[in-house]
Amino acid sequence: MQMAAIRDAIADAARAVVLPEGMPKLTCTGYVPDSVVAPHFFCGEYTVDFDKAMRRSLDEVELTCRVLVGRADDKSAQVILDAMLSGSGPGSLKQAIEQARGAPGESALGGLADDFHVMRVQGYRWYEHQGTQFVGAELAIKIIGEGA
Repeated sequence: MQMAAIRDAIADAARAVVLPEGMPKLTCTGYVPDSVVAPHFFCGEYTVDFDKAMRRSLDEVELTCRVLVGRADDKSAQVILDAMLSGSGPGSLKQAIEQARGAPGESALGGLADDFHVMRVQGYRWYEHQGTQFVGAELAIKIIGEGA
């Protein structure tokens, strides 16, 4: 699997999130940016378990993504974040990202992986990024694909 291309494809899928009227559009990157324009989604660190099947036929990746929301005020930022972390709805990152899984029997992310799944939300807290405070959370995504 080519992780740079996978990370970019996941960021592209996240762009489909629809935020409440009056909110800036969600910005997304497939890499950890130097600075962010909130609200921002990015793909961060990942772990790879090689050789889950013989002859390099399957690797398993756990990718940690983050979403950061500006803090105009504590409550409104968390309401927006909660909408993005919900399991469904127009503001759901899980729903937007999993649209890139493709139809049953098709490869995910335009052929970059066999399949993937947004597994969980974790780390709901205040984050500091380049000296600025944001409320945010992490999304853990499991990705499987050919290792060769």
